[in-house]
Amino acid sequence: MILIEDVKEQIKQNGALSVTEDAIRKAKESREYNIFLYISSDRAIERAKKVEAGEITGRLAGVPFAVKDNFLHFDGETTAASNILKTFEAPYQAEAIERLENEGAICIGAVNMDAFGHGSSTENSAFGVTKNAYDKERVAGGSSGGSAVAVAKDIVPFALGTDTGGSIRQPASFNGVVGIKPTYGMVSRYGVVSMASGTDTVGALANSVEDIEIVMDIIAGKDEKDGVTYDNYFKPGEKFEKKKIGIVKEFMTGDINDDVKDMVYKAKDIFEKNGYEVEEVSVPMIEYALAMYYVIVPAEISSNLGRYDGVRYGKRAEAKTLPEVYKKSRSEGFVDENKRRILIGSFVLSSGFYDAYYEKAQKARTLLINDFNKAFEKYDALIGSAVLGPAFKIGENSKDPIKMYLEDIMTTSPSLAGIPSVCVPVSKIDSLPVGLQIMGPQKSDSKVLSLAKIIEGNRNDG
Repeated sequence: MILIEDVKEQIKQNGALSVTEDAIRKAKESREYNIFLYISSDRAIERAKKVEAGEITGRLAGVPFAVKDNFLHFDGETTAASNILKTFEAPYQAEAIERLENEGAICIGAVNMDAFGHGSSTENSAFGVTKNAYDKERVAGGSSGGSAVAVAKDIVPFALGTDTGGSIRQPASFNGVVGIKPTYGMVSRYGVVSMASGTDTVGALANSVEDIEIVMDIIAGKDEKDGVTYDNYFKPGEKFEKKKIGIVKEFMTGDINDDVKDMVYKAKDIFEKNGYEVEEVSVPMIEYALAMYYVIVPAEISSNLGRYDGVRYGKRAEAKTLPEVYKKSRSEGFVDENKRRILIGSFVLSSGFYDAYYEKAQKARTLLINDFNKAFEKYDALIGSAVLGPAFKIGENSKDPIKMYLEDIMTTSPSLAGIPSVCVPVSKIDSLPVGLQIMGPQKSDSKVLSLAKIIEGNRNDG
């Protein structure tokens, strides 16, 4: 398990160039896991040399990291793991990358994901599935599967990901790393390929809570290029005051694995031993969160993907007429799941169905937010599993879209409410890791991470 402090010590002893070359070597040797879509060898080595020359400095000087391939990045294509962006080279970098590089960090490449973030397994990538860090027959999770495995395999100490409905937390659980979905608006999304603008967040995955704190403290804060961002309110080490935690009742029923329930109760014991009062609480509208999510998010997806037509954006297919260009470019450029979500989104926004589906889903979302706010009046934070069970096998759910959508059932509600949620490993089930999800009120990100540290310091990985 490689940490940022370990890497800093290696840089002191061996130099930034040696550390960067080692990360690149490990990235190249990881091909059997299909993690990296592009390795930025030349640019990374050039930056490492500048670190050694004292031309690049900062809190993360010489520390390598990876980015999900929906972040615009220099030196190579930004594809969002799709064929339609296969030849796209970004004219600028994502704000989050810029802030990390301003602190001396070195991006070594872009990692695999479900195309445009549409999926829970990385099986929807146009460039093949990423394999789980613990079992190559199982999925990495999604859509930030590549980011999770890059960290879990100790190629980099941290990686950037995006989380719209669980895309950081679920792969973090499947691969035994820490992952954060921050408060909506905490981190700029400028330069990130949009999935659903109303729930998209930029977060990080790492091997420790402390490393998550370091990264989030750097990338958080106001950005005039993203109108929903806040001034940086993040305060590492900040703690809750009530010392009361609620186990979400709705997360302990249904198809959840019994061993996963036991994991949540292990976390309960840890908190109680550390002076917290823990009891079960109901957040009733969570029961309908997945249904809301798969109305609201596809609606935004259909809008955001409308620009990819082979004319304004995206790879253009060979065709004789303009309608054929649109049809062939989109047909060849999008994977099946992209098309499915475009069709669902177009349907719920169409005349005669907008009121019946989209408007009702948004009203239900308001009720969900109210339920969370009511719970947070009594409890500092809420906990539950991030997943139904350990990582499933490759191909197990890919033929059944509904079954795959149900994999998001534990993670969509915090996304719809815009609240921070952290996944931290607690234990293993049949040698496969599972993680606890810790949720807090909006802007309580640092406090939620303080609770994750308690789990981290007392967990049993056996």
